[in-house]
Amino acid sequence: MIDRIEIRIAGFGGQGIIKAGVLLGSALAKNGLYVVGIPSYGPASRGGRCKCDLVVSSQEIDYPLVTRPDVLIAMSQEAYDAYIEEVKEGGTVIYDPRLVHPELKKAINLHKIPATDEAERLGNRIVANMVMLGAFAAITRMLTVEMLEDAVKDAFSGSIAELNLRALRRGFELASGQTN
Repeated sequence: MIDRIEIRIAGFGGQGIIKAGVLLGSALAKNGLYVVGIPSYGPASRGGRCKCDLVVSSQEIDYPLVTRPDVLIAMSQEAYDAYIEEVKEGGTVIYDPRLVHPELKKAINLHKIPATDEAERLGNRIVANMVMLGAFAAITRMLTVEMLEDAVKDAFSGSIAELNLRALRRGFELASGQTN
């Protein structure tokens, strides 16, 4: 039973932040959970700060806004700096060390996932978001990587789907040794 989990995925436009939130929300909802997702991005579609907030519960959600994230996936330094203070004490931060250099200001669980580097090894930097989602599944254990794979298969086809699936699996492998 999941009472209420608040998740924030944040970075800059062009990293697939919103798509990651949509896929995560879809995978969770297809597996019986209530999910509310709210995307937010600045006036610049590429390069400007953006985020996707998700509230997840096994019961109906009465308040849809994220106020104290349990989990922050940070894919840029600006996003980390803007949202780290809101993360709950004891919360989880998953970050890309190529783009984020965390400064700890409270007791949180940090998980370093080299998503951009891994995405480039797979052939396209744009799938760094999928590496992070795979890591999210391994670290939080809220869902399986197979649940995320189903959401990817529903959203993409052909070689794009295969690349995203490989990235998801790679993120899961990277984080499997880092579980709480």
